Amino acid sequence: MSETTHDGAIATSGPPRHPDDGLSPAELAAKYGLSVSGARPSLVQYVRQLWARRHFILSFSRAKLHAQYGQARLGQLWQVLTPLLNAAVYYFIFGLLLGGRGGMENDEYIPFLVTGVFIFMFTQTSVMSGVRAISSNLGLVRALHFPRASLPISFSLQQLQQLLYSMVVLVVILIALGHYPGPLWLLVAPVLVLQFVFNTGLAMIMARLGSKTPDLAQLMPFVLRTWMYASGVMFPLAYMVERSKELPDWVATVLEANPAAVYMELVRYALIDGPHHQSLPGHVWLLGAGWALVVGIGGFVYFWKAEERYGRG
Repeated sequence: MSETTHDGAIATSGPPRHPDDGLSPAELAAKYGLSVSGARPSLVQYVRQLWARRHFILSFSRAKLHAQYGQARLGQLWQVLTPLLNAAVYYFIFGLLLGGRGGMENDEYIPFLVTGVFIFMFTQTSVMSGVRAISSNLGLVRALHFPRASLPISFSLQQLQQLLYSMVVLVVILIALGHYPGPLWLLVAPVLVLQFVFNTGLAMIMARLGSKTPDLAQLMPFVLRTWMYASGVMFPLAYMVERSKELPDWVATVLEANPAAVYMELVRYALIDGPHHQSLPGHVWLLGAGWALVVGIGGFVYFWKAEERYGRG
């Protein structure tokens, strides 16, 4: 723009100032109600988003379950055959060769062993699925906007469904060996709920770690195998501790309080009718609930803290 002064000179002036001139990007965003793309929602909003996508989580877990053995001739039968074959190997090595049955006869030791294998595999497979939950689904994570916790939750649900198929076979084994249904069998339901919460929290912790360190998936089988041997899957922990007289008392306490051992002990007490499973200390229930709350809630919050970083970089 220009104008003529009294002496004939022409003076120029710039365009009129815009109201937004001088505002920082943050101030502009606040003025027009803009938010950062992919920003982490509040914890309450995050829970609401997950609940709104509950049908997707359930459908995704079912689809993964059916696709897991889609290329095998026996198909879904491998969901049960795999833990049963593992149990047969452990029976031969620990039950026959190494004498690790702790004085139990076959009618008590076989249910003890199969129950331990099924319950531990529930946690083991949930952890392994959690490690790969983000890194193996980057295409989905980068293409769609959804709460990323949907992935480890759906994988834990997948493993729970697989465990329920295995429990049908376990019931057949129990009845065949003289362990008939009773009121205590109803305790299995709350135990599996507690273990599912624990597994989901642990899967979320591993999903966050695995999203930045893919090599963790190669390390975890060794960690889980060590955990299995330290949890009494194939032998009674108390019996093995007694045989190892050089171990300090605190080692036995730590081994018996580890979550895998706790959940196996609770399910064995509920299902197996035998001299080695007639009583259960009350603190075992407290440990089971405590592990579920601490790891379940802690794992969820830990995963949520990095929500905006999944799939980037």
